Amino acid sequence: LLSVKSSELANQRELAGMIGIQGATLTHHLNAMEAQGLLTRRRDPVNRRVHLVELTEAGEALFETLRQAALVFDKRLRTGLPDERLAEFAQVLAVLRENVES
Repeated sequence: LLSVKSSELANQRELAGMIGIQGATLTHHLNAMEAQGLLTRRRDPVNRRVHLVELTEAGEALFETLRQAALVFDKRLRTGLPDERLAEFAQVLAVLRENVES
């Protein structure tokens, strides 16, 4: 939901790249989300081979519900941690990510 929300009218290939999964895997997830009424897919008028993906009203509502829950959880998770410690933690995570990606 986040990737679709943040990339207004992204195509499936772009979404797969953003998420870091194969196109076929993404198609499986998009099919399920479309069946639940959370998103729609339509052909790009410029390139008919490309499907554009966007959230429906139900998808937008679910996104907002999940976003609020994530914000509450994030606040709870950070309780008692000063900004300096969080910054150190972010640096450690960045190094770990670089190590995994290289």
